[in-house]
Amino acid sequence: MSKVRAYIKVEGKVQGVYFRSCARDIAINNNVTGWVKNVSGSSVKMLLEGEEKDVKTLVDWAHHGPPYARVVGVTVGWDDYKGEFKRFTVEYL
Repeated sequence: MSKVRAYIKVEGKVQGVYFRSCARDIAINNNVTGWVKNVSGSSVKMLLEGEEKDVKTLVDWAHHGPPYARVVGVTVGWDDYKGEFKRFTVEYL
């Protein structure tokens, strides 16, 4: 198994629909570390680290998000694992 790092930007109706809290729960359940935060322009960004299959679980989920989200675009960038985080957190503006 290989560890990876992914940077994700999710666009659409993804704020005010529990996107961050759901992402945190899924990340914790899949042993993924990093963060999720709202950004201006009604987008959400995530930085994820962990086993490739676990990170891909969150990447796949980000394409639809929680029930009330309306995702219109997902951008994913992959990078080498850095081991930068001890846990997954919700970051606030």
